Amino acid sequence: MSSNLKSVAVHPLVLLSVIDHYNRVSKDSNKRAVGILLGQVVKGKVSCTNSFAVPFEEDEKDSSVWFLDHDYLENMFAMFRKVNARERIVGWYSTGPKIHTGDLQINDLIHKYCSEPVLVIVDVKPKDLGLPTEAYISVDELQKDGSVNRTFEHLPSEINAADAEEVGVGHLLRDIKDASVSSLTGEITAKLAALKSLKSRLAELQAYLADVAEGRLPINNEIMYNMQDVFNLLPSLNIPDLVKGFNTKTNDMMLVLYVSALIRSIIALHDLVDNKIMLKLTEKKAADKAAETTEASAVKAK
Repeated sequence: MSSNLKSVAVHPLVLLSVIDHYNRVSKDSNKRAVGILLGQVVKGKVSCTNSFAVPFEEDEKDSSVWFLDHDYLENMFAMFRKVNARERIVGWYSTGPKIHTGDLQINDLIHKYCSEPVLVIVDVKPKDLGLPTEAYISVDELQKDGSVNRTFEHLPSEINAADAEEVGVGHLLRDIKDASVSSLTGEITAKLAALKSLKSRLAELQAYLADVAEGRLPINNEIMYNMQDVFNLLPSLNIPDLVKGFNTKTNDMMLVLYVSALIRSIIALHDLVDNKIMLKLTEKKAADKAAETTEASAVKAK
């Protein structure tokens, strides 16, 4: 049975709350932080706008043995409803970094407060480029023998922010920005990070297509349609007008760089001439002063 949910949008406030929860409870340990996601569901899109932590413990050797204080959950949710009645429980989060054995049982517990709870795994120590979140929904899969197996199905996730959140995040980034790094360096670093992320995504597409071509993976028409849509959005570089536009843009940029290099060279030469003039003036003053001293010494000797 498939779910009616199509995607999950996580707001920056949730990410900051999860990081704070992890640093307070699970930092420098193998434990994970677990909490509740609040928000709304509109046309199959889950919007996670808020969250709160819940007391959670699990056996380090057997993750199927766990404890989640649902009384605390109910009390916290009741207080949150007094602040914002539109926010309701839409799922729960975990700092993972992967799905554990007992997550289906935890999801069944959250199911008491939400008809279709989503699980969002937040990577608090991301090593690769891309989003630090992965979203899942529990579904029932019919097996060949007629039995039903409950498992997690991946949902597309994104980071979404309201206007007020964008302003707050902008001020936060401005405060933590390294003042020793120029804006040009920051822009180049951002471009490089974007290109690395694009390269990794293209490598994933290539690996998937290779596995399908060699029969290691079955053909998934939905994935193929999405890949075809991506390729259809790429511009055709064989159009003369587009090639001419690229050449014009490149020539304009090169002209600016050329003029900038000329101006920089002229300024450097002008500074060099000024330095030589100042050096000559300094040497002349020193020579005049030495001559005056010598003349004064000769007068005294007479």
